Amino acid sequence: MNSMARRMFALVEPIGMVPYSADEPNEAMFALGFTNYWDTYFAGRAAPLGLPTAEVVDALFYNFAPGEVARHLPKVWRTTTPEAAIAARQEGCVKALRRILGIRVDGPALARGTELLTRAATSAPTQGRPMYAALRALPVPGEVVARMFWAASLLREHRGDGHIAALMVEGVGGLEAHVLAALDLGLPADKFGRIHHLPAAQLAAVIDGMRDRGLIGDDTWLSEAGRAVKQRVESLTDDLAARPYESLEPEELDELMTILEPLATLLLAAQD
Repeated sequence: MNSMARRMFALVEPIGMVPYSADEPNEAMFALGFTNYWDTYFAGRAAPLGLPTAEVVDALFYNFAPGEVARHLPKVWRTTTPEAAIAARQEGCVKALRRILGIRVDGPALARGTELLTRAATSAPTQGRPMYAALRALPVPGEVVARMFWAASLLREHRGDGHIAALMVEGVGGLEAHVLAALDLGLPADKFGRIHHLPAAQLAAVIDGMRDRGLIGDDTWLSEAGRAVKQRVESLTDDLAARPYESLEPEELDELMTILEPLATLLLAAQD
């Protein structure tokens, strides 16, 4: 496992999660006319792709149940445009980051951290990274907090593209990935946030399929083989996520980590 990539994930993820962990991004999207959280999710995250079909977005997002994406796309584009969704999401995230980080957002440390983060985020090849490529094709925001959020989102989508590749290498489907994550955390699959809403028969079929392949034991928890698959997926994900940070000198990477640590602490506390 690439410990550097894992450490950077822990520091960057709280920034990239702001659209889903703070109120301001939802409020900005609702101001466009949305009334449903999942409409805002699909509009906000899919917007850099333009106007692809639900089938394409389902393939790229990977981990939604059949038909879930189609309930929101292309419907959301009757409410707004991709360009307006991108702008609203950015506006809401900047407001949230300014509220949570306070005076830190106007200091030299954050400006320097954003410079390093942006350099890393824009340094990796886009081949085989569709979500990363779509977001990277957008104009670089001029305002420093917006640029920090954009860079963190780039790194999140870059890692996500690699994570899907790692899941596919191990033959783990999208819904199965949620089951793996839930059981690895010690949660029953039917209590896990991203799949608890599925019909019981559908979720049972996913679990039965994993049990048939030896990933889940008769006790309904991960088997030794299941734990090994989860570990290999995470290890390969970390390895595939390392490339952007290799563009920084070791001392620059250390500096970036030092800058991001207190920001991540504040952002994680705000989630609670």
